[in-house]
Amino acid sequence: MATRGEIEATLNTLLDAGRFRDYGPNGLQVEGRPEVCRLVSGVTASRALIEAAVAWRADAVLVHHGLFWKGHDGRVTGWLKQRLELLLAHQINLFAYHLPLDAHPELGNNAQFGARFQWRADASFGDQGLGFVGSAAQPTTAAELGAALQRQLGRAPTVVVGDGRPLRRIAWCTGGAQGYFEAAIAAGADAYVTGEISEPQAHYAHETGVAFFACGHHASERYGAPAVAAHVAQQFGLEHRFIEIDNPA
Repeated sequence: MATRGEIEATLNTLLDAGRFRDYGPNGLQVEGRPEVCRLVSGVTASRALIEAAVAWRADAVLVHHGLFWKGHDGRVTGWLKQRLELLLAHQINLFAYHLPLDAHPELGNNAQFGARFQWRADASFGDQGLGFVGSAAQPTTAAELGAALQRQLGRAPTVVVGDGRPLRRIAWCTGGAQGYFEAAIAAGADAYVTGEISEPQAHYAHETGVAFFACGHHASERYGAPAVAAHVAQQFGLEHRFIEIDNPA
């Protein structure tokens, strides 16, 4: 068992939360009961995840995508009211860490994602150093990498092949990081792997020869929250369960 304050302090320190300029508040977003025995992790604080946490009698939930973001008008209506109502009625603490959970060098989304493909990061790139770049275990082709991504994630990525060069240097950043593609190119990558693609990236891939892979925002960010939650659960002797909520994004 741990107190709510102990868990928040541990997470803030572990993830170096104060270092990041972010799109919303990191840390405790909704206050629940003061003591925690059961911890749920998930990608997004959706109603489905909260309902599953209630069913498991969780005391706290740790997610990558929380409830509050810059630009939100602050009205507690509709979907936000429904989610908050469930959390408050069942006294469930909600912890949310966005960029800090992407960036942790061992437990974060990028580190956990890269480990599944044996990519060894030796440098960072992009805003606040969020992108990782390193060597593949062995050179591969765009077709082979696309197939490996599909096997791991259970969905076919969008692939822009580039010039067909062997892929030795891989850059990656999970989620909606398609805007880092130019920085990945400048970092010397042969391929860039992220969650989403927008209109410009296909042109950059064709014109520079660097392959681009969009794996899905949710699909690429399923690994950091459970890794961090498992670490904290082990430290405090908590029960932990990762709950996957299907999302085609």
